[in-house]
Amino acid sequence: MADNPDRKMIMAAFLQASNCSNYTGSWRHPDTDPGFMDLGFYQDIAVTLERGKFHLAFIDDRLAMPSRYGDSFKEAVENGVRAVKLDLVPIITAMGLATEHLGLGATYSTTYYSPFHVARLFASMDHFTKGRIAWNVVTSLNDSEAQNFGLHRHLEHDGRYDVADEFMQAACELWDSWEDGALLLDKQSGRFADPEKVHRVDHSGEWFQVRGPLTVPRSPQGHPVLIQAGQSERGREFAARWGELLFVIYPTPEACKAYRDDLRQRAQSAGREADSVKVAPAIYVVVAETPEKAQEKLEQIERMANPVDSLTLLSEVFNYDFSQHPVDEPLSDETMASMTGLRGFLDRVVDLSGNKNPSVNDFVKWSGRGTLRELPLFTGDPVQVADQMESWFEAGACDGFVLAATHMPGAYQDFVDLVVPELQRRGLFREEYSEGTLRNNFGFARP
Repeated sequence: MADNPDRKMIMAAFLQASNCSNYTGSWRHPDTDPGFMDLGFYQDIAVTLERGKFHLAFIDDRLAMPSRYGDSFKEAVENGVRAVKLDLVPIITAMGLATEHLGLGATYSTTYYSPFHVARLFASMDHFTKGRIAWNVVTSLNDSEAQNFGLHRHLEHDGRYDVADEFMQAACELWDSWEDGALLLDKQSGRFADPEKVHRVDHSGEWFQVRGPLTVPRSPQGHPVLIQAGQSERGREFAARWGELLFVIYPTPEACKAYRDDLRQRAQSAGREADSVKVAPAIYVVVAETPEKAQEKLEQIERMANPVDSLTLLSEVFNYDFSQHPVDEPLSDETMASMTGLRGFLDRVVDLSGNKNPSVNDFVKWSGRGTLRELPLFTGDPVQVADQMESWFEAGACDGFVLAATHMPGAYQDFVDLVVPELQRRGLFREEYSEGTLRNNFGFARP
């Protein structure tokens, strides 16, 4: 049973500033708008999501074109495998200008940026949007990203989280360097701000030296809402300390519930309230007025996938060139240990395949990367889709969902037009926004 029968679902939308969604074949769909280089493309999606009372839209990012497969970007460019990655800040800004309530999240890496840069950027955006900003905290994935920042090799998995822990500490110190009420703007006395309420940071750590204070006064939320996706053991430790909205991928409600129970317990052990973390698994939804029409849509969408999508994305996410091996050859212990990408994703492939030395084909099959099998798929008419979502939610598997698109903007439009009214009719989803900031709408405390 769910731990609070009166709670309502969180709904977030997962976007890419790219030619495709995380379903790479989405760009090939005949109904996908090709205008991904136009800010209006993202603004229209934001308006649709706000009409559907979504809590948040957040955008993924990578700092390199996929080029680990065959040590080449050729396949990514020719097949449109996330070959485009636009800068997120102008997109988030444009989406904010088109909406009034929708939360807006951007992905920024703790590995290749500095705490001062990120703290200033997100505090500024939080002011501009009147408290609607979230930061999707990532540690980046692979050597291709490192090589775009003057480094030869990406840091190993646990080491990236060590850096990220200190990064978060420094960023939070910067956000807290201005107290509430420090800004006076008293023209009569000539006092702009109270210097007693503005503080140096003087952070001196292993990875970062930050003097401070921040050059942006304290923002409406204090800190942006923090999104995190850690599923490995080290990632869970990090998420329990810092994460608020936990964006995860699990194939079953049982697996997702086990994660949610574990993270709530870890958060309490870290001195936080259990409800200070909300778990939202990514899902695909293919919905239509009838089950038959939904099945026709699903078959069309599935035809958009291309085998090279999977291999290109797998090489990117595991920081390993899968082209080196015959597809049926079990990978050695040494090879498995050399994969420094998403450790939680690697554990998933091993667990689902039942093989500690999976083959390349096992990785393709059990990761679902590049196909609709990567995420739970809810399909049918609005009642059937709502039934599936309600089943996960009422079982305590999650606090809501992150909707990934099968095609753009149609996947978002279909969900808002068909599924949201059914969820609202059942009392599972809100009908209006709460007053205040994104934190208020999530029910998170202000730091």
